Amino acid sequence: MKKNLLLFISFFSISFLTAQNCSDLFFSEYVEGYGQNKAIEIYNPTSVTIDLSIYKVERYSNGSTNSSGGGVTSLTGMLASGDAFVLTNGDTDTSGQFGYCDMALYSLGDMSTGPYPSPMHMNGDDAIVLSKDASIIDVIGRIGEQPSSGAWTDDAASGFQMGSWWTAQHTLIRKRTVLLGDLNGIDLFNPSVEWDSLVVGTWSNLGSHTCDCIDGSVGLNNIKEPSYVMYPNPANIGEEITITANAKIENIEIYNVLGKKLLTTTSNKINTVKFLIGTYITRISLSNGEVIENKIIIK
Repeated sequence: MKKNLLLFISFFSISFLTAQNCSDLFFSEYVEGYGQNKAIEIYNPTSVTIDLSIYKVERYSNGSTNSSGGGVTSLTGMLASGDAFVLTNGDTDTSGQFGYCDMALYSLGDMSTGPYPSPMHMNGDDAIVLSKDASIIDVIGRIGEQPSSGAWTDDAASGFQMGSWWTAQHTLIRKRTVLLGDLNGIDLFNPSVEWDSLVVGTWSNLGSHTCDCIDGSVGLNNIKEPSYVMYPNPANIGEEITITANAKIENIEIYNVLGKKLLTTTSNKINTVKFLIGTYITRISLSNGEVIENKIIIK
């Protein structure tokens, strides 16, 4: 493996110096949840619409220096300037041996992966790569390394391999100050430098990203879209769901699928004791005038 890694380093070392800020796609969100609740978000920070057909998402599993055993997904479609593309796990069969992708998460995707093995069968210790014409343009993790604890961490003393998990059972969101993907996939990976960590099961931010660069300059994306977290979701009957947002919550309304209002509250905590198993629509009114709608799933 060491010999292969040296060849890998030699092959890709020149490309590290050529990229410019805001010049190409990069990963903007990473969801590693229970079962097959896995997703990746890809952001377009440029001023032009990008053809996704020359891009791939690859999984370098368990310290491998290639993606042949981890799975490769070729992307399709066109991604507009400032827009985000969501790739989810495609396993929705609830009888699956290793779990399944919740339909609430699956429905947020623009595209899903095929059967195992695929990039969205990651489990926290697999490097995830975004490539363009066979060149790496972003990496989550470190290629050729399987972290000792089962996930990459923020502990420098262990080479970011031991301690509290970041890349397993968490959602990571790229900091808005990040303007370029990580082209050096074989250096030490400290997720806390470029990523913010949210609790497992957080999906509400998928589909949009706030970044300080569009058209190669700061400013075009300054209008911050409403950001919120609803956890846990899905929830078991009896669990308390907490909703937080980047503006004060004025009130929360919950409706059933027929449109009947079941609850109005000014609290950001929802007790599910009186709810039945099913899907509900939540309307969150913020102090800045924004109204957010999302689903709550009770199981």
